Amino acid sequence: MDVWQAILLGIAQGVTEFLPISSTGHLVVMQRVFGMEEPKLTFDIAVHVGSLVSIFFFFWKDIWALLKKPFCKMTGLLLVASVPVVVAGFLLRGVIAHELRASWLIAASFIITGLLLVAADYFANRQGLSERPKTDRDITFLDAFIIGLMQALSLLPAVSRSGATLAGALGRGLNRESATRFIFFMAIIAIAGAGALESVELVRDPSAIENIGAVPLVVGLLVSAGVGYLAIGLLLRLLKAAKLRYFSYYVWALAAFILLDMLVFNLFF
Repeated sequence: MDVWQAILLGIAQGVTEFLPISSTGHLVVMQRVFGMEEPKLTFDIAVHVGSLVSIFFFFWKDIWALLKKPFCKMTGLLLVASVPVVVAGFLLRGVIAHELRASWLIAASFIITGLLLVAADYFANRQGLSERPKTDRDITFLDAFIIGLMQALSLLPAVSRSGATLAGALGRGLNRESATRFIFFMAIIAIAGAGALESVELVRDPSAIENIGAVPLVVGLLVSAGVGYLAIGLLLRLLKAAKLRYFSYYVWALAAFILLDMLVFNLFF
């Protein structure tokens, strides 16, 4: 892997991990349209670390406050919210990498993502019309579990985790600030968990460690972190303006492209 490939893949990870357009869905599309190989395991771990770095930099005050009180209610809420995706991931571990990447399911998942973003905008716009939105202290364990169920939807190949969890959090009445803080706390657990599982694979099979080189790994990590930081800022601005539906048009266009190719051209899918 050369430095330019590392930069491109770092940009793709940083953009798609946090903007609600699905990183996994885009990886599948890029693989099939451009003939790209899936990132090597060691590089994948590096760009995931970059994603974590961007979250820590953006939310460092909130994360530091949580670390100072590790046994508070928020910790329990995050653990409850993580249960559905852990259980679903365990039950579906044999089909996620293959059966769930069928072309028709990729297109359907992009359509679902678009609908979730429209729902998120709807819930954001109606906040305060009926009752006071929930803050951090108002989040219940039922709220956390339902938001966790929405995160489990992101196991489908092109359902955005940030889009699904935002729709769940806003739908449960969380205000925009609390919703974004909670879903990014959840993202830390999810991304760190994915990276840990990949690291375990390397420990079990040291032969899977690719000789990529230190420079591409560092470049990929830094680019992923920098682009991810910008992507988080853009997401929060669009959420504040309740304009997440703009991403809906994009993912629906991708779904239309996939379906058109499947039904007419048969070039990629």
